[in-house]
Amino acid sequence: MVFEKIKVILSEQFDVTEETITQDTNISEDLGADSLDVVDIIMSVEDEFEIEVPETEVENIRTVGQLVSYVEKSL
Repeated sequence: MVFEKIKVILSEQFDVTEETITQDTNISEDLGADSLDVVDIIMSVEDEFEIEVPETEVENIRTVGQLVSYVEKSL
């Protein structure tokens, strides 16, 4: 369920189909996210799941799978 919601957020932000997003998708390299995009993603994820992602954790999140894992641990 977390993965599905994150795929929706990413597909809307980067105008890609949800089917192209996997756990191994690199947010910067595969989706072309710059630092502002990452901030937007994190804000959307925080709003969707009602969690807070510290800036120190954001630096460690490179792939969709890592983001999903972080959210699941925070719920």
